[in-house]
Amino acid sequence: MNAVAQSHTASTSAQPQEALLQVRGVSLEYRTPERVVRATHQVSFEVDPSDRFVLLGPSGCGKSTLLKAVAGFIQPSEGEIRLAGNQITEPGPDRIVVFQEFDQLPPWKTVIENVMFPLLASRTLKRPEALERARYYLEKVGLSAFADAYPHTLSGGMKARVAIARALAMQPKILLMDEPFAALDALTRRKMQEELLELWDEVRFTLLFVTHSIEEALVVGNRILLLSPHPGRVRAEINSHQYDLKSLGGVGFQQTAQRIHRLLFDEGETGTVEQELNFQDIRIAY
Repeated sequence: MNAVAQSHTASTSAQPQEALLQVRGVSLEYRTPERVVRATHQVSFEVDPSDRFVLLGPSGCGKSTLLKAVAGFIQPSEGEIRLAGNQITEPGPDRIVVFQEFDQLPPWKTVIENVMFPLLASRTLKRPEALERARYYLEKVGLSAFADAYPHTLSGGMKARVAIARALAMQPKILLMDEPFAALDALTRRKMQEELLELWDEVRFTLLFVTHSIEEALVVGNRILLLSPHPGRVRAEINSHQYDLKSLGGVGFQQTAQRIHRLLFDEGETGTVEQELNFQDIRIAY
């Protein structure tokens, strides 16, 4: 096994019998000029090592705010968040965020310099080791031939792949992705979902992924937390590993997506939704 791959496996496989991320009774608030707004109310969930855990819900359910709290940018007004047993109180290199705005890549740096930059800035590695690791992850995302290119020459999908390579090069305990493909066209978005799953299959990183797309949640996640809005509360938690990109367009897939929609918006199906969803495991919160 490649030394870089061995290092990543070691950094993401500790104590697989215990949850890696624990979110316990977390309420989050933010202030507007008029008032204090509660974004989430007593949200709890756990993410195991190598999970692809999706936060799914409509606008106003606090899913992106939750991601920022896991990243350490926001402190809960109630509850706590722990990563590998340690309470999160500030940002750290063990949690790397990929946003949907890929213009965050410094335009004066080449692709490989962009991937190396956080490794060098954080003094995680010296330059020779950072270069080796950057090359490894650029190869994983299929951009080795573009190592010396500048961001303005890349398509949106290619910028997304650079951002993912840069994040994984830091070998975080958990990768946080906030609607990373929302700004891409439909065909590129589907391609990026496919590549993300292929990359996960090789590297087996732990992923916390935010989306408002039911279809994307079913494809990307092996577990999904459904959040209802205003403020965000846990509606249900679902094991969804039976679906993949090949399921898209299938009758069963579309029926499941429609039923999740009804569950999210509480359209009178709470009593029968567990049977109708036909998941191997579903926990209804209320």
